[in-house]
Amino acid sequence: MKRTDRDKELSKRTISRRGLVLGGLQLGVAGALLWRLRDMQLNQSEQFRLLAEENRINLRLLPPTRGLILDRNGVLLAGNEQNYRVVIKRDDAGDIDLVLARLARLIDLSAEEVERARRDMLRNRPFVPVTVAERLSWEEISRVAANAPALPGVTPEMGLSRYYPLRADTAHVVGYVGPVSERDLEALETPDPVLLIPRFQIGKSGVERMEEDRLRGRAGSQRVEVNVVGRVMRELDRVEGVPGGNVHLTLDATLQNYTLERLHGQSAAAVVMDVQTGDILALASGPSFDPNLFVRGISTTDFNALLHSDYRPLVNKTVQGMYPPGSTFKMVTALAALEAGVTDGQERVFCPGHMDVSGNRFHCWKRGGHGRVGMVSALSESCDVYFYEMAQRCGIDKINEMSTRLGLGLRYDLPITSVAGGLNPTREWKRNNRGSEWRVGDTVNASIGQGFVLTTPLQLAVMTARLASNSAVLPRLVRDPLERAQPQAASLDLRPEWLRLIWRGMYETVNDQRGTAYSSRVVADGQTMAGKTGTSQVFSITRAERDAGIRRQEDLPWNRRNHGLFVSYAPYDAPRLAVSVVVEHGGGGSSAAAPLGRDIMLAALNGGRPPLAAYPAPQRNRIQYEQDEMQERLRRPEDMRLSRA
Repeated sequence: MKRTDRDKELSKRTISRRGLVLGGLQLGVAGALLWRLRDMQLNQSEQFRLLAEENRINLRLLPPTRGLILDRNGVLLAGNEQNYRVVIKRDDAGDIDLVLARLARLIDLSAEEVERARRDMLRNRPFVPVTVAERLSWEEISRVAANAPALPGVTPEMGLSRYYPLRADTAHVVGYVGPVSERDLEALETPDPVLLIPRFQIGKSGVERMEEDRLRGRAGSQRVEVNVVGRVMRELDRVEGVPGGNVHLTLDATLQNYTLERLHGQSAAAVVMDVQTGDILALASGPSFDPNLFVRGISTTDFNALLHSDYRPLVNKTVQGMYPPGSTFKMVTALAALEAGVTDGQERVFCPGHMDVSGNRFHCWKRGGHGRVGMVSALSESCDVYFYEMAQRCGIDKINEMSTRLGLGLRYDLPITSVAGGLNPTREWKRNNRGSEWRVGDTVNASIGQGFVLTTPLQLAVMTARLASNSAVLPRLVRDPLERAQPQAASLDLRPEWLRLIWRGMYETVNDQRGTAYSSRVVADGQTMAGKTGTSQVFSITRAERDAGIRRQEDLPWNRRNHGLFVSYAPYDAPRLAVSVVVEHGGGGSSAAAPLGRDIMLAALNGGRPPLAAYPAPQRNRIQYEQDEMQERLRRPEDMRLSRA
């Protein structure tokens, strides 16, 4: 349809009006922009020049609060304490040598600390803050803050640092933390960014290391505006991190303290375990060390003293120490013979003090012999010849099978470092590792826990708990404080009549006058203990030494004496607890390990200092003297209450 001239004129007028409106709007916007630009350039130029040249926005990582480690009763084993520190950033510091020199005049900085800070700054990116000094006093941190204008790039901060209130008591279990090393970073495919903060601390050993992911938490972040000297002008926003989770251990801090102090002065290890649940109530390796030294920076002198000590305080002997179990292994041989059907446990074997096997003579510890012994008396009097005979009848394969069934030679999955697996030797193992075939003499040696057999104190505690409960109980170190049901272990399916023989033999070991641990018996009602002593040979006395008059273990240098071992459970009629003790170079299980085992068992049963009434009357004066002397080293109940989280 053709448009008329009138329509064309109306359309032209409409377009003209719209153009004028749009043009006016554009002119108005342009004018506003020009006015704002003029205002910024003339009136606010100084303010924006300051923001442009001197201020910048920094993004900082906020280290998360590390989770706590607690015992079964809520006693704090590893916590966090306030820590004043000074950090420096290279891209804000300018002349770092000048700044460090000024800082050294305000706080006590050694040449080593200055050099380490310089090295960390050069190793990391310029904007990464480096810790120069920490654990400063309030006066020191105040001096740094007051002199901030003269210290570009330096920032005083308040953070948290790890500390261990019970010091040496749980050092081997809880472990300690330390700065992230290059090796730590190399072991991770995608390191958490918080690990890149210089001197950020992570778990280095024990539960601290094995539960690192749970304890560390997740870092937060903070955006701040800082001026040219690095002083924070304002916080723009903050995202709080997620604190690490707490870890609750099965340990009883009071019992742990008593156990470690009872081992005082010896190179020894002891384990206390619940025979039904597998909860480890005490895991003590002596001597111990103060883990706070490693957190704060241990001196070379202190570290060398720990490293070169004959008593090896840095080694957790409860899980790392591997020892021939000696006669504590005889219950394994006895059960292997019963299951193989080569004895009913009632027959008696004559012990003349030795046995000849394949042209070699194997002696009993009692050179005059025990005469005729059955299984119960062979256990209680620890007759070697009886078990030589049983081992030859059933063979190493049956012994190895029973040993594994009772928990020896296994590496348990506990959240602590360097857990050893021990050794249950087999024919194949000897062929692969010794290049020779298994011999009858190897079986004879293994029957009494010598030869190639190696166990840890933890494994011996597991073996004892399994014997006492007839269940495949597993050791447990971490527990859920909210758990409703106790863990139940599967049955070992050992015949009751077999176990009654073993139990009776262990009972008479401690409670029969001819038993090897009779002097370490318990006389309190309801706390009667059953156990087994063991002595594992470290070195034989040579003929030359005998000719020189060296006849006894006491005549040998300390590091050549035999290890003393003792395992036990109690109460005998209703087993609750199992205890294992190993005393390195203690000489004998009866004299060195059994007294320790009794005291630790009584402390566990009674929840503290053993009552004198539990000891035989003739021993009470001596025991009271020993307890009074030891009491000075024990932690007081109020110390434990102060350590509760």
